[in-house]
Formats: sequence, C-alpha cells, structure tokens
Amino acid sequence: MSPETAKSQETKTKLLEGALRTLVDQGIAKASARTIASAAGVNQALVFYHFGSVDELLAAACRYGAEQAVSRYRPRFDQVRSLSELLVVGRQIHEEERAGGHVALLGQLLAGAQTHESLATATAAGLESWITEIEKVLRRVLAGTPFEEFTDPPGLARAVAASFVGIELYEGVDLPGATAALDALEQLGVLVAALEELGPVAQRAVRLHLRRTNRR
Repeated sequence: MSPETAKSQETKTKLLEGALRTLVDQGIAKASARTIASAAGVNQALVFYHFGSVDELLAAACRYGAEQAVSRYRPRFDQVRSLSELLVVGRQIHEEERAGGHVALLGQLLAGAQTHESLATATAAGLESWITEIEKVLRRVLAGTPFEEFTDPPGLARAVAASFVGIELYEGVDLPGATAALDALEQLGVLVAALEELGPVAQRAVRLHLRRTNRR
C-alpha cells in the first residue's frame, strides 16, 4: 500500500469513527459535515471528498461499526454450545454495548432510518451481520436436539436479534421491565437446556409431540 493510499484510508477511518461518536454524543439531528469532521479531527471538505455526502458517510459508518462489533464478539459466539449459553452471552454483549454507548447509537440509527433511505439500507445490513452470527450459533447448538427438525434457524436468528434490539430500545424508558424481559429469555434458555438433557425415550416423546403439533 502506497503512503498516499494509507493516508487516505486513515482519513476515512477517522471519519467513520467520528461519525459514530457524533451519533452517540449529539444524535443524528446534529450529525453534520462540520460536527463529524470536528469529532474526527479533519477538514470537513474531506467528508464530501471521501463519501460524497453526510448520509453516505453515516451509512458507511453504520456498516463499519457493525463489522467492528461482530468481529470483536465472534470468538465469544464460537464458544457457545447451548441456547442458554447464547442467551447469557447475548446479555453480556448487551451490557457491554450499553456501557460503550452503542445502544444509544442503535437508537439513533433506527430513528434516522425512518427518513433516510441509505441509512435504512445500511442499518439493515449492520443488523444482518449480527443475525448471520446468531444463525451460525443456532444451527450448531440445535443440531442433534429434539428441536432441530422443527425450527427455522434463519427466522429464529432474526427473532432473537429483534428481541434484543427491542429490549435495548425499551430499556431507555423502563429499565426494570427490560431487565425482566432479559431474565425471562434466560429462563427460556434454561427450560430448553433441561429438555435437551432428557433421555432418549423422553426425547422421542418430545419429537412425537412436536410433529403432531406441527401438523395442526
């Protein structure tokens, strides 16, 4: 990589990180070329030089932030061996993301996505990165269990991701309620784990019951 290319990439990264900081600290309503450039420590003209517009920069920052976060947590996802472990890890990630201001960031992105088409597309892509990781875990932990043939990992991954997104936004207005919701999800994981530990005869009975229910 030439020095010029390296310098250009460094500036783009500064702008992406500056955009994310601006969204967390000031909200999307104040995310302008000036405020983002100030947070990045560069000339605001570079926003348009590298990204064309503020909206395109925000969209790129959304994708960049999601990729960075998923990469950071991927080793932890790879160690998950049960649904209950996935929910525990999900709760840990939630706490860490909240402490880092990323829950507030998600709220800003979702709010902006209602009126900015490019931001809506980027936010969906960012969430898809999380969904892909969750789906891989679900396929692994459900394999060989009574639930494997009755679940839809892609759909279930979206449901899990949507649940955590909803809880994160709900937390801002009702922290005890959001905590209770997370507790309930963990209890569900414990119940599933208990069913997985049943003997072969009991597991066959569960499969039979699920097949009958699925036909209705």
